[in-house]
Amino acid sequence: MISTSDLRQKEIINIVDGRRLGFVSDIEVNLEKGRIEALIVPGPGKFLNFFGKENDFVITWHEIKKIGMDVILVELKDVILPADLEENE
Repeated sequence: MISTSDLRQKEIINIVDGRRLGFVSDIEVNLEKGRIEALIVPGPGKFLNFFGKENDFVITWHEIKKIGMDVILVELKDVILPADLEENE
């Protein structure tokens, strides 16, 4: 079993492109079903979780592939980060 504080200390890595997305900032829990629905990771450019949630990564439970000792591996196929936008201009 793993605690929510343990989840928050693990770095999230996307296995599709190898990018480090950051650390868990929040967890969505379905109280009726008693299970975690999603992990929230602050989007790029956020400072201490401030300035809105529009760019946060919402990682659903089925996108999580492996929870390891230090990292959580996820499979996000359609992630666009600011660096991606600059390369395409």
